[in-house]
Amino acid sequence: MSKSVVYKHYQRALAQWPKDILRPDVSFQNAMQRRIDRRTTPSEGNREASVIANAALTTVPHPARFDEKLELEQVNVLYSFLENRYTKKYPLSEHLMKPQSNPKYYDNLITELEEAPTRSWFQRQINKWKGSLRMT
Repeated sequence: MSKSVVYKHYQRALAQWPKDILRPDVSFQNAMQRRIDRRTTPSEGNREASVIANAALTTVPHPARFDEKLELEQVNVLYSFLENRYTKKYPLSEHLMKPQSNPKYYDNLITELEEAPTRSWFQRQINKWKGSLRMT
């Protein structure tokens, strides 16, 4: 395999990655794309750079060489999250999802997370006001 195969695997995994509707301006895909580009592009010249820090000459090593096996393992981790391997392997019990102290907690949390991105500014201000009254 070559770097291009690893790169294609990363691209395929990131294309399937869901968008974050709560924080649309923060993109996991963009952060990973920058990391992938930095790791898969060949570096030119010396692997170390001399830097003057605190009036002393120090050598700062650049990131390690491209390790194909390590990169493929990391792509496999991305795929495992996409396929929900861990939720299938370690399912949550009903007892854990419905605690006796507040059985509707997780249902309410999911409802809140689904409604939050579509709220208007006015609705957000009213909810903030309700929350501050509840705390006092």
